[in-house]
Amino acid sequence: MTDIRPVLFVVGVLLSALGVAMLLPAAVDVASDDVDWRVFAVSSMVTIFVGGSLVLSMRGANDERRLGLREAFLLTVMSWTLVALFAAIPFLFSNLGLGPADAVFEAVSGITTTGSTVLSGLDRMPRGILLWRSILQWIGGIGIVVTAIALLPLLQVGGMQLFRTESSDRSDKLFPRLKQVATALVSVYLGLTTLCALSLWAAGMSLFDAVNHAMTSLATGGYSTHDASIGFFRSALIEGIIVVFMLLGGITFTVHVRALRMGPAAYVRDEQVRLFLALVAVATLSIAAWTVLTQDMAIHDAIRGALFNVVSIITTTGYASADYALWGAYSVAAFYFLTFVGGCTGSTSGGMKIFRFQVLYAVAHQQLMQLLAPHRVTVPRVQGKEIESSVAISVLGFFFFYALTFAVIALALSVFGLDPVTALSGAATAIGNVGPGLGPIIGPSGNFATLPDGAKWVLSAGMLLGRLEFVTVFVLLTRAFWRD
Repeated sequence: MTDIRPVLFVVGVLLSALGVAMLLPAAVDVASDDVDWRVFAVSSMVTIFVGGSLVLSMRGANDERRLGLREAFLLTVMSWTLVALFAAIPFLFSNLGLGPADAVFEAVSGITTTGSTVLSGLDRMPRGILLWRSILQWIGGIGIVVTAIALLPLLQVGGMQLFRTESSDRSDKLFPRLKQVATALVSVYLGLTTLCALSLWAAGMSLFDAVNHAMTSLATGGYSTHDASIGFFRSALIEGIIVVFMLLGGITFTVHVRALRMGPAAYVRDEQVRLFLALVAVATLSIAAWTVLTQDMAIHDAIRGALFNVVSIITTTGYASADYALWGAYSVAAFYFLTFVGGCTGSTSGGMKIFRFQVLYAVAHQQLMQLLAPHRVTVPRVQGKEIESSVAISVLGFFFFYALTFAVIALALSVFGLDPVTALSGAATAIGNVGPGLGPIIGPSGNFATLPDGAKWVLSAGMLLGRLEFVTVFVLLTRAFWRD
């Protein structure tokens, strides 16, 4: 039988940590003489009270032997959902005047590092709110990495078991592994965030802007402190720095850990990283060539604009340096398809992930070879590892759930009167955790504020489903999960 007590204990710890994090924007608002500091202070007390109560009441239930696989599924869904709901409290009661749908949408978009927003007037917004949005994405980014690398492989979700380390197993003892993995990943994450902030500050950003954009760049979240996003700064140097850290955020964090030991060669040796960077290069060059030929754009401007926006979309960051919707049909179509791709597994990016396409290609290639030589024995491999049938099946299952969820959300959005472009791109950007969609409403120059509340609730659910890899949520809806 599923034991919910250790799950509630861990959720309580996470909520307590979230409540402590709320004190940072409260302090910034105090320094800026903004009255919203009271909202953050009260929200912090409420969140810490609820989290602390769960910790104290369940403190005898945190025995590692009790957190089994079923509890891990439940923990993953409950922690992300409840953290998002409590993170919405400051948005709801601040002077922004947001309703429940808008507040939850903004918080879910932040914690899932999607980057879609209902807010405008960022340049004049209180600093506490701006910092809180960035903190949510930064917290969500490291949460995504730990979940993807330490937890999902053990749960056999979407083929991620391919990337399980030799020391991992599917036993009930999950805590020790989570602690070991989390320590290494958090260290790398903190180091890269600090390096990004210092680089942006040296490049001309204010310290406040540099810290915020460092958090949202590495988390591939895309929240900015300005309505014009990165286009506000009009700096090729700043764009270049952000491109580097978006790419780092889109690469498997275990590769970063190996690179600290082996040097830059670790990136070259990783097949997934090579394919990811090759796709970025091809997409950038093709879109740049298109804009030069059809938009009468200078070559250096075309490459600069294409590179930044390709990296932003493929890593599901969602920053914008220009309105690429004005670059013509090919560019719009290319960016739409890049929305589905995503970065590497174990990164902060969303989307389908490069490794799943690697698995599908390897299996499809095997089928072709067997058609040509039925008696030939071929073994599909990814990164030198043999693909087991269970891995191939889980990847196919993931794509099925991805396509099904996309169709359902797009149809649901159309029920609320959204046009086909907005509905289709909105569904894609939600489950892919990308940020901007297409069209005049939710495109790179718009936002989600004018959508009906019902559509925002649908998109919030889609963002959580996409971040939790679908299967993690859907398994809770099965009768078998709750049986003894």
